[in-house]
Amino acid sequence: MEEKSYSRVCITGGSGFVGSCLVKKLLEKGHTVHATLRNQGDTSKVDLLKSFPNAENKLVLFQADIYNPTEFEPAITGCEYVFHVATPMLHNTQSSQYKDTAEAAVAGVRVIADACIRSKTVKRLIYTASVMSSSPLTEDGVCFKSCVDETCWTPFDVSFTYTNDFTMGYIKSKTLAEKEILNYNEYDNSRLEVVTLACGVVGGETLLPYVPSSVEIILSLLSGNLIFSNTLKFLQELLGSIPLVHIEDICQAHIFCIENQSMKGRFLCAATNPTIRAIASSFQEKFPEYQIAKEFIEGPDKGVTFDSTKLMKMGFEYAYDTKKILDDSVACGRRLGHLIK
Repeated sequence: MEEKSYSRVCITGGSGFVGSCLVKKLLEKGHTVHATLRNQGDTSKVDLLKSFPNAENKLVLFQADIYNPTEFEPAITGCEYVFHVATPMLHNTQSSQYKDTAEAAVAGVRVIADACIRSKTVKRLIYTASVMSSSPLTEDGVCFKSCVDETCWTPFDVSFTYTNDFTMGYIKSKTLAEKEILNYNEYDNSRLEVVTLACGVVGGETLLPYVPSSVEIILSLLSGNLIFSNTLKFLQELLGSIPLVHIEDICQAHIFCIENQSMKGRFLCAATNPTIRAIASSFQEKFPEYQIAKEFIEGPDKGVTFDSTKLMKMGFEYAYDTKKILDDSVACGRRLGHLIK
């Protein structure tokens, strides 16, 4: 029988939607996990992470903030793999160091990648990117290319109908940080392998005591939340469809990135890419008790093709389709009181 190999891994942003699920799965597999969170004084987050199986012997918590990126070094030291999941969402206006979230995110990836190289133990750095950085829009924003794939990068000088400064700031930070971190594959004879996973809108259940914002976006057609339904409209305007992925598949994709002998580069990570109309129709059929606004049922039926086969050609398989992603998102919303049954 082949002996199982266990690694020491670091996860930045260990108490978020993706981070907490990833911590749990890696602990269950027997790995030692260094997880960072912004505030170790937040007992609800700390208690959740400490409640996972094997946490007592295999989990070490570290306090670290993207706005003070040198704090990540102790967590990275001695690890073989680093998952950089943390990202600045709201700009820390107290920061004299960075003018916005994009500057903070780029500086953060540099410091973390440099710490990985200095450690002399880290083989691979996996960055949780976003499909928002992969728009198939042409540079002038006039039309879409025929397909979304790893060659697509979101143009910044395009105006959109359904957006705001926060969303555009987030996109800029994710796009610039992903480009910056991929550059490390070219440095120093590729001593550090870097993988970026450009993830779709993450749906499904959560370990957290609240509904994650990505699930709220999916559920906005049922909840009627205008902020999140406008985000959904913006995503379709940006990407031509709504790339979706289940939280379970997201975590398995991250783990897949450390189980390969060698792996580097950019990979799109979404199982399916329905339009808003297709999501609305699916919801209407399965959950007729909810009223869905007419505008969502009458939108475009077919979106831009989304090609996520690069990851699959490496051997990864998605286990969750559109129906399961939507069903599990509704179950999450109902369980946490976000949706009334």
